Amino acid sequence: MKWSSLLPLGLTLCLMLGLILTIGGCAQRLDRDTCMNLTSDVSYCLAPLQNDLSLSQTQKVNLEVDGSKHQLLSQLELTPEQLTLVGLAPLGQALFTLTFDGKRLESQQSALLGEAFKGEYLLALLQLIYWPIEEANLQLRGAVLRTIACEATHCRGLYSDNTQTQVLEIRYSQTSPWQAQVILTFEQAKLTLKITPLA
Repeated sequence: MKWSSLLPLGLTLCLMLGLILTIGGCAQRLDRDTCMNLTSDVSYCLAPLQNDLSLSQTQKVNLEVDGSKHQLLSQLELTPEQLTLVGLAPLGQALFTLTFDGKRLESQQSALLGEAFKGEYLLALLQLIYWPIEEANLQLRGAVLRTIACEATHCRGLYSDNTQTQVLEIRYSQTSPWQAQVILTFEQAKLTLKITPLA
């Protein structure tokens, strides 16, 4: 079974990277859902922002969806009041901007993308990677996120309540998530996300 909600995200990134020279300044602003289905029996609602965390980070993002590989840069700005994530092509052109104030999620993106780009899924994956496990678990239905043993320095796994099977795995190159290179594997969606902090 394919993860039909996330696959359009990967396919849209393919479209964005393939058409980057033709994407102009024409953009649309969309309100996005903050709750979504990760699988048929697992859902996640975006967690509130963390009161004690402010961060500015540039990241290299490698995305592989169903065998198709792509790379982009992201600029993440996080304060107790707002999270802003800007997706950039390798040459620096802005592809999308996601803004989340802890309750409302807004996406600004090229009009060429239409409704296909689902920014809420990207933020959900980032929260599963970086938010404290206890906070992420409060937002999950049908699954639990926990620390697991692995060959990497540190790992998290998301496990379905119904089947007790692993939904996704997150590997960290060091114990501090924000400084680590992170690899998220979601086999059901045929998705691998690799994040490398640059600054």
